[in-house]
Amino acid sequence: MIQYPLLEKGTTVGVTAPSSGVVNTLHPLLEQAVLRLEAKGYHVVCGQTVWSQHKAKSAPASLRAEELNHFLQNDKMGMIFPPWGGELLIEIVDLIEYERIQPKWILGYSDISVLLLAVTLRTGIATAHGTNLMDIRGIYSDETTAMWETVLATRPGQTIQQISSERYQKKWNHEKPSPCVFELTEPTEWKTTKGSDVILRGRLLGGCIDVIRHLIGTPYGDVETFQRHYIDGEPILWYLENCELSATDLRRSLIQMKLAGWFSHCSGVLFGRSHANKPVEGYDVMDVYEEMEIELGIPVVYDIDCGHMPLQITLVNGAIAEVELRNGKATIIQIFE
Repeated sequence: MIQYPLLEKGTTVGVTAPSSGVVNTLHPLLEQAVLRLEAKGYHVVCGQTVWSQHKAKSAPASLRAEELNHFLQNDKMGMIFPPWGGELLIEIVDLIEYERIQPKWILGYSDISVLLLAVTLRTGIATAHGTNLMDIRGIYSDETTAMWETVLATRPGQTIQQISSERYQKKWNHEKPSPCVFELTEPTEWKTTKGSDVILRGRLLGGCIDVIRHLIGTPYGDVETFQRHYIDGEPILWYLENCELSATDLRRSLIQMKLAGWFSHCSGVLFGRSHANKPVEGYDVMDVYEEMEIELGIPVVYDIDCGHMPLQITLVNGAIAEVELRNGKATIIQIFE
């Protein structure tokens, strides 16, 4: 069975940087985000790793793992909220003491999705793919982003509904900060390859495909055992987002997932919006989506609220999800069973 942590008001939130930390010039932004959490009534403990960044990581792997393990094993800490993603979380995936984790929420995306997926696959503890800490530093949050708190406060056995965003952010404009961090300028439309409506149901798993693909073939990416041991063979509904891959690299990565059995019992694939997906010799991302749909015989939905073109739906690894898409708008019900 999946274990669902419960976010309670007043709990202690641990801020650690298992991937990238925050350079000195951006410390004021991190402090703003911490103040937002404290204003909500949470007690915030920041580890040493969050305040430094050197050569693409917050600290050496041993120090990042030590701090993360300390936070994961602290039964007084109800949530772990990294500042953001990064590049090299994979360096510590084998240093995590999975058997000693005290169930608590871990929330984030990008490189953090390596940690999220590894923890859920190894332990059956649900993890949350959604906003990172730095993106809640605004005076207020948009409705989609703000749902992270409601989702993580959902009790085991209950359901939580989210809807697709009204608008999303096309590009970052750091020179013109917004009161809610994001500048939402583009109409959101979730799409299918055939332009039709669709209903999907399955156990959610996923993350940033650039990085979670490196778990394939390791003890931390054993989807088959997870599926058999924790979810009684139920189908998986994958959500994937692409940060930097070209269309052909995305295709290669998906084929590797297929050959590794990650799609062996799958009810559908949801792809996030992306600035990447660069075409190669006329081969573009729509070719990728259409080929995957034909080969796997399952629906493919794309341009969902997930990834590096905000906003973020909060998606819980291990939860049952029912996704209904009609006329470009989606309803996502997650069932914590």
